Amino acid sequence: MTTDAAAPWLIVGLGNPGPEYAGNRHNVGFMVADLLAERVGGRFKRAGKAQAQVVEGRVGPPGPGSRRVILAKPMSYMNLSGGPVNALREFYKVPVAHVVAIHDELDIDYGTLRLKLGGGDNGHNGLKSLTKAFGADYHRVRFGIGRPPGRMQVADFVLKDFSSAERKELDYFVDRAADAVECLVIDGLERAQSTYNS
Repeated sequence: MTTDAAAPWLIVGLGNPGPEYAGNRHNVGFMVADLLAERVGGRFKRAGKAQAQVVEGRVGPPGPGSRRVILAKPMSYMNLSGGPVNALREFYKVPVAHVVAIHDELDIDYGTLRLKLGGGDNGHNGLKSLTKAFGADYHRVRFGIGRPPGRMQVADFVLKDFSSAERKELDYFVDRAADAVECLVIDGLERAQSTYNS
């Protein structure tokens, strides 16, 4: 039995599969996962029978300080993410506390990050599905997208691409979110929160 500290981490970018969703606000989790895959030098590949794409790698300094990570993008739709993620979690023997979900968050200003462990789903269908599949005690990296303008419906807002003004800063914010994930895995939640919770 591996000790908890030695267990791998499952880092899940939440989003919807398919090119028509690629630039959506709802897909910011995929964007961060893609950058993390680039950093570990891997390419996403279909994971056996699981309805997900994965990259395996290590983050952190070479040697005992590095952590084994499985990066994942569920290829179900957002509201069905729990099944594929739980299948990967069981296959790789990842404790729930070593699961990190990266997702868009309406109640935070654009580009602001908040990291936390556990909690509610705040109406987010991806989180709802994960919590239903294996409980709420996983880490979340919440990427602020702000609230829709005027009377725009939430569903329409999250399934639209970032605005051209937002896109100017998007790469910077995605990069910062990837840094926050690495810090969480290597240094723990408190250090990551004090550094990245703005």
